[in-house]
Amino acid sequence: MTKRTFTEETIDRDNGRMAQPYDAVIVGAGILGLSTARQILLERPRSRVLVLEKELHVARHQTGHNSGVIHSGIYYAPGSLKARLCVEGKRLLERYADERGIRRLERGKLIVALDESELARLSELDRRGRANGVVGLRVVDEDALREIEPNIRGIRGLHAPHTGVIDYTQVAGEFAADIERAGGEIALNTEAGSVAETARGVEVATSTEAVRSRVVVACAGLQADRFAGSTTGDERIVPFRGNYYTLSPQAAGLVNGLVYPVPNPAFPFLGVHFTKQVDGTVVAGPNAVLALARERYGRVGFSARDVAATFTYPGFWRFATSHLGAGAAEVWRDISKRAFVRDVQRYLPAISDTDVVGGPSGIRAQALTRDGRLSDDFILRGSGRVIHVLNAPSPAATSSLAIGAHIAGLALRALS
Repeated sequence: MTKRTFTEETIDRDNGRMAQPYDAVIVGAGILGLSTARQILLERPRSRVLVLEKELHVARHQTGHNSGVIHSGIYYAPGSLKARLCVEGKRLLERYADERGIRRLERGKLIVALDESELARLSELDRRGRANGVVGLRVVDEDALREIEPNIRGIRGLHAPHTGVIDYTQVAGEFAADIERAGGEIALNTEAGSVAETARGVEVATSTEAVRSRVVVACAGLQADRFAGSTTGDERIVPFRGNYYTLSPQAAGLVNGLVYPVPNPAFPFLGVHFTKQVDGTVVAGPNAVLALARERYGRVGFSARDVAATFTYPGFWRFATSHLGAGAAEVWRDISKRAFVRDVQRYLPAISDTDVVGGPSGIRAQALTRDGRLSDDFILRGSGRVIHVLNAPSPAATSSLAIGAHIAGLALRALS
């Protein structure tokens, strides 16, 4: 895929008017944008579809920094978009991977309760998972827990044996190939700017030329609120950085699959966990700290514009003051490797400081409301001709084919 130039194809130079518009323009070549474009072409094969991506490659941000987990659907409120699209998306993704020869492994997930104070929350996760149709879900006692993960400490667990792992960058690359084989176009190194609805359609300003389309779908990820403008309503994207540590090859043998804590209801993230990836590497993490830049992944990454956007938003301060203790603990684990290891040792006592080295990091685009709440579900918003994906955190990658089909349906109705 190479950068596409719009000038000759978009503008009819003989009469100075814009040529035939695209049927759909998708902003963002992450896994959701690619899935949406692919689905539109599957359902309407003769459509003119264009994907705009500012980077030189697809899947450069959230998709490319994903832990690789194929989630089962345990955590999400029954009836929510997350619950419905995760379970359906998992099924579609697994079938797609098998058809395309993309390697995936069912590692199994074990959510571990350390003491009796966590048992009620573990039961609630069991209730949610069963309501959402998670296959094979079962509560296990301490003996059964040790059979699944002999080196993990806990008094009870919730086991989802069909939770898997996959390389989402590879999946996104295959989606991109599907789009091009179906006659769609992917314009790399082409940043989308403003979107304006007119009587003739929707016009997208890009870093090269204006592009006209009958419908636009914005899957802008970390820039979703900026791209959507006033359409965001109460939400603003606040970026959270998560750092992982990688276990040494010897220590990796202590973990068989995926091991998670019971989430702390006082802090709306899953907590530090172990993930045995497709290649056998085991990562521990991530923590969750405020990112000072939306698209710079190191600890010292800084953007004055991004910091200003966060710190001038009242919802951030309401969130921060509500979660001071948990937030401070996350920051301390981010600063101190020893503190991180001590937290890990609560579940895996055999681990030591020398068993962990620095690993990958990612930034989660999380919509935060003005009253300080993290938006818990996927959020899609806009007019019939401009659709914005405003909140699509985990399990968006797992759900990508189901979300893409859902958004494509909205777009195709606008085209009918």
